[in-house]
Amino acid sequence: MDDKVECVEGVEGVEGVGSVGSVEGAAGGAADFDLRRDAFGKLVLTTAGGVVHEGVTPVRAFPIQAPAHGVSMVLRDGREVAWIDALAALPAHIGALVRDELEGREFMPEISRILAVSSYATPCTWRVSTDRGETEFVLKGEEDIRRIGEHSLLVADNHGIHFLIRDMFAIDKHSRKILDRFL
Repeated sequence: MDDKVECVEGVEGVEGVGSVGSVEGAAGGAADFDLRRDAFGKLVLTTAGGVVHEGVTPVRAFPIQAPAHGVSMVLRDGREVAWIDALAALPAHIGALVRDELEGREFMPEISRILAVSSYATPCTWRVSTDRGETEFVLKGEEDIRRIGEHSLLVADNHGIHFLIRDMFAIDKHSRKILDRFL
């Protein structure tokens, strides 16, 4: 699969229509745009044609199944100004800026063990071990556990924070037994 970095520029006189130019990418490859931070810490994207877009935000198309592939650079109003097939296709300085921005706005702890639950009826408090340490959260209802693909689950707490169970069959026996009661 070829790694591509595409930049979408507006067509003069037609709002919302863009022409796409793409550049083949490699591990230290080229992009047809430049990215930097302004004095306020916001990302500024400059296209090969010299069009400057202030306040762009990277958004992953597939944050769980393919986090390093399919990243859209969007404006505040949601319009896409650039598409990145693979983060590895970006030059190092642009890739670092995109990764830093993604890490700053995405918070999805990954559950490695379910230590205890207060009850098997909802709402209940779950005590879990995650990649960011141990924590507790309240599960409002069984509908807050959603399947994503064959093996992954997304668990939402009462504050809207999403916890990921990447492979429900790979967790320990005790955690799996608790989880089975809610599925």
